[in-house]
Amino acid sequence: MKYDVADLSLANEGKKRILWADNDMSVLATIRRRFAESKPLKGKNVSACLHITAETANLARTLKAAGANVVLCASNPLSTQDDVAASLVKDYQIPVFAVCGENRSTYYKHINAAIDHQPVITFDDGADLVNELHTHRKKEAHRIIASMEETTTGVLRLRALANAGRLKFPVIAVNDAATKHLFDNRYGTGQSTVDGIMRATGHLLAGKKVVVAGYGWCGRGFAMRARGMGAIVTVTEVDAIRALEAAMDGFEVMPMAQAARMGEMFVTLTGNKNVIRAEHFRVMKDRAVVANSGHFNVEIDIPALRKLSKKVTRRIRNHVDEYVLKNNKRIYLLAEGRLINLAAAEGHPASVMDMSFSTQALEAEYVVKNQGKLAVAVHDVPAEIERQVSRLKLKSMSIEIDKLTAEQVGYLTTSGEGT
Repeated sequence: MKYDVADLSLANEGKKRILWADNDMSVLATIRRRFAESKPLKGKNVSACLHITAETANLARTLKAAGANVVLCASNPLSTQDDVAASLVKDYQIPVFAVCGENRSTYYKHINAAIDHQPVITFDDGADLVNELHTHRKKEAHRIIASMEETTTGVLRLRALANAGRLKFPVIAVNDAATKHLFDNRYGTGQSTVDGIMRATGHLLAGKKVVVAGYGWCGRGFAMRARGMGAIVTVTEVDAIRALEAAMDGFEVMPMAQAARMGEMFVTLTGNKNVIRAEHFRVMKDRAVVANSGHFNVEIDIPALRKLSKKVTRRIRNHVDEYVLKNNKRIYLLAEGRLINLAAAEGHPASVMDMSFSTQALEAEYVVKNQGKLAVAVHDVPAEIERQVSRLKLKSMSIEIDKLTAEQVGYLTTSGEGT
């Protein structure tokens, strides 16, 4: 078995972490038990470019139980949990190509190793693997039944490919599923982003002037959690509806050029690039903290920050780099601008990833059942999969809900009854 991980001797701690997460992933465990009997992915090669975390490990275990031949690579150079990667290789015989802190060259070498596996199904978190299949490995794209995309950033990239007529195989926008973005993006990103920032800085959020760039589901989640801890939260947006929603949710809304002058901590969650630029760095307060919780570090114009600086001190604290501008103001960049919640913390809680990865697993079963029937396009997750995951999650939480009576069903499905 080929693999590339940091240190196999870490496997014991990694297995503990995987099984601890599994305690909070009861829906996925239920699916794994069914898959172990029915083998819906039997003999299928699957390559997944995802954050190598304990939660992802349990998804990989579920795909393997379904009969798939699974290979994993990292979707971010800093998000790999090296002990988890080691355990997947040693304890579960799942090849992993991921090392925390790997450089760009190694990162893409690992993605290509996953493509060398000759997958027929792919999972992506940011669309880097799919992008490689549309650029440098085009000849490999013909065998892909479908790909599942986990993030807002990835779905945006894939819709752009589809709109340009360049998409080569069906893609399922798992990120757009209600069982994903309403919970994973909002509650998962909200909590884990706060966790990452606090671990990296040790700062008190109460009374801190926090600027949240972007009011999508991730931005909503973080803004809510930051305010809940006493921060004074300002939102910046480019979308009028989202800006209006932020205002009516009680947040101050203003352009980044204005917010940059008053903020003390800045967090980007947009899925776009250069959201914080040179003109913003120039007017920031001394010792401003800048972090990103969107998928790619391009949300912060780091080359511009470097150009404005006369001195850069790496790792003045774990996950904190100090940039001293030419006017002597200091700006602290967290986790090299990469995902703060995964680079400096452990990512989303397992209980919320339970829904996201259950949706992913069921979607893999769905695309195999519908092989050859799906158009080359970006597809939504079928409503029945959403309902199935929601029902199982409610059951795991010991929550019961009402059912429509026959009278209510009739009322909703006919138009004869009026005032």
